[in-house]
Amino acid sequence: MSETRIVTQHISLPELKQLAEQRFGDMVKAVVDLEKNIMVVGGELHSDQEKLLIEQGSKQENVWGINLYPDVVGDDWLEFDSMINIRPRQNNRSRSVEDMNIQKQIIALVNKLLQ
Repeated sequence: MSETRIVTQHISLPELKQLAEQRFGDMVKAVVDLEKNIMVVGGELHSDQEKLLIEQGSKQENVWGINLYPDVVGDDWLEFDSMINIRPRQNNRSRSVEDMNIQKQIIALVNKLLQ
């Protein structure tokens, strides 16, 4: 079973690759909190990661599910795809993150935390 980890400072690419190997082989599920600038990585379900963040005081409207592919080079290494992203009340009606500004914030946060 793979470890679930809250990232508040940074995570290295080798650590991310190790988490990928533990569960899905080439991918790590992650949930980011854009208000608190933290991310949960590892585990099986975005919903479990979302629950963990909400239990830590995060607000649901600030958390978004993504998938990270640590061996992929280029823009495709980060995928905006999660059931927790379906939020009609926030005008997000798909599993993707439809707002380009939110996508940019997610990319910036992940890049900041991945060192």
